[in-house]
Amino acid sequence: MSNSSKAKGTAWESAVVAYLREHHNPTAHRNVQMGRLDIGDIAGYYLHALEAKAEKEITLSTYIAQANKEAGHAGQPFGCAVVKRRMKGAADGYVVRDLCTDVRLMNRLRDMEEALQAVAPAAYALIDKQHREAA
Repeated sequence: MSNSSKAKGTAWESAVVAYLREHHNPTAHRNVQMGRLDIGDIAGYYLHALEAKAEKEITLSTYIAQANKEAGHAGQPFGCAVVKRRMKGAADGYVVRDLCTDVRLMNRLRDMEEALQAVAPAAYALIDKQHREAA
């Protein structure tokens, strides 16, 4: 990898971390690379090991395989890749995961929402309203 490619990758990782810190988790950070036991590029994306990719040629299958493997190393249930969209910033990046991972995530979300609705319907209604308004 050339220094130019490495610099672009580092800049993308930093942009993703800055976005996550502002909109999701103020403790998000870049991980130190750990070789074969790598835990993903970025920590602090809830329940995920995150791979940040800023490459001219996009190879989704490679990114997803890497993210899923590194999720296991990180002790996270889900892996995903945040792929840079050309000429766009972090907010416009693509979050990519395989369907199997997405179904597991949606099942968890459904189960947790049903549980919250059953034990605290007023809290559920408030949270649901906040997220619908934010969309």
